[in-house]
Amino acid sequence: MSGFGLTVEKHVAIPVSDGLQLRANVFRPDAPGRFPVIMTMGSYGKDVHFADGYPMPWKALLEVYPGICDGSSGRWLRWEVADPERWVPDGYVLVVVDSRGSGMSPGYLDPFSPRETQDYHDAIEWAGVQDWSNGKVGLLGISYLSIKQWQVAALQPPHLKAICPWEGCCDIYREWSHHGGILAEQFPTEWIPRQVLPNQHGNAATHHKDRDTGERTTGPAIPEAILAGSRADHPADLLRHPLEDEWYRQRTPRFDRIEVPLLSAGNWGGLGLHLRGNIEGWDRAASKEKWLSIHIGTHFESFYLPRYIEMQKKFFAHYLKDEANGWSDQPPIRLEIRGPHGATERAEQEWPLARTQWTKLYFDAGQRTLSPAAPKAEIEVSYDTQGEGIDFTTAPFASETEFTGPLMARLWVSSSTADLDIFATLRMFDPEGKEVIFTGASEKVPVTRGWLRASHRKLDPALSRPDRPWHAHDEIQKLTPRKVYALDVEIWPTSIVCLPGYRLMLTIAGKDFQFPGLPGRMTHNHPQDRRPEEFHGTGRIVSGPGHESYLLMPLIP
Repeated sequence: MSGFGLTVEKHVAIPVSDGLQLRANVFRPDAPGRFPVIMTMGSYGKDVHFADGYPMPWKALLEVYPGICDGSSGRWLRWEVADPERWVPDGYVLVVVDSRGSGMSPGYLDPFSPRETQDYHDAIEWAGVQDWSNGKVGLLGISYLSIKQWQVAALQPPHLKAICPWEGCCDIYREWSHHGGILAEQFPTEWIPRQVLPNQHGNAATHHKDRDTGERTTGPAIPEAILAGSRADHPADLLRHPLEDEWYRQRTPRFDRIEVPLLSAGNWGGLGLHLRGNIEGWDRAASKEKWLSIHIGTHFESFYLPRYIEMQKKFFAHYLKDEANGWSDQPPIRLEIRGPHGATERAEQEWPLARTQWTKLYFDAGQRTLSPAAPKAEIEVSYDTQGEGIDFTTAPFASETEFTGPLMARLWVSSSTADLDIFATLRMFDPEGKEVIFTGASEKVPVTRGWLRASHRKLDPALSRPDRPWHAHDEIQKLTPRKVYALDVEIWPTSIVCLPGYRLMLTIAGKDFQFPGLPGRMTHNHPQDRRPEEFHGTGRIVSGPGHESYLLMPLIP
């Protein structure tokens, strides 16, 4: 560490292409010179301290990492943003930008919008030509701050040299708004009033205060009538667009245009938000130099733990400082292989793993089992689509068994209704029958989950793989009641080691699975999206000859 001190400039004006000026905080070394830039742009308020904006996650982070303020005053810690006091001493400039319509940046607030992404492009180009910049800009941040990285990288700003999207989706339809075509209304709907609107520029009622000045972090007060007209109605937009149309295409990046070096970090426990996109973005990006890292734990803790900061710094030092530090020689994939009692780290070369033994576990609707042997007789089992569903269970594992990779389920189903929602939940139980519950990115989670609306069963053959179906989501194909259909259900990737005596269970239901006493955050209950006359009824799963329902598992020998 070179030990630079810290110079802070607040509310720096950044002009963008339509004449608006965004505002940013700039953290620089206290010495002359040109330095690489780490930039973040988002709507959570550049002047809102982590502990003030998110007191419960802050408390949880301190329990996991009580040393977060060792070597740092913690004064500049912000939600999902790198700590300037851990980066500037190493010779970086950190630029933290309030996105359009948030914090100190005026304008129309429209999360994920093309205009917001163009602003990010313009901010990167501004930073690349400042007299304290070496012309190389990297992007770093979690969740929303990760999603924006994928979006802006596809615009190819010339001064952008590397990105590190940390736990953030990249497909706004499949990962943010409609899991398997089912509207994921709870989190996006609650996210707006909880995390975005308190930071809207001009919000006089915000509870957020700048610790330095005691003033609102949202700038001069704007009358509520004008404020309401200065923002998009994001939940209503999601409801208005039930299929993947141009609205989503404008907000999901062109992966063939992402060419910068990237380090994508996902979370096995990020079901519904913070996993699939990190893998799909890494896989589909055109970048020739790209790395994938998948970890465990909550989505905010890993970002700040020393071993992960060391990884981030090594990546950026190579691409923004031209350091020959061995980064380019390391394996392209780093996985934390998860078991019921923790995880071990392992390097890999490809995804899915080349040595995977794709293993079909067949449903037996009569015995309610999952088995390598297909049942010899056809049988079906019925369930109430608003009940707890049906459990299909493996035999106890005789030896330690690992599954790491993508999953899918081929289900032969029928319904008494014109549509059917499938919620597939893979769970683990110990030899005593107690369920193993994992710490997830944002909530307690099972092994993994998958979703599919039967009327969205149409596949895109160009993007589908045997292990990962890709649904087109471009038309509605209703069911004929009681007719049997084949559904290929995408189940989000996982890594799990099953110890001897442990069992896996796949629960198929017509509603969200939730642990008793642990309500979920990524639920799907919008009354306009799941009308009772369309989805309340009797579902059936068929197994046996001609209707072999199975779960495809990535067995690692």
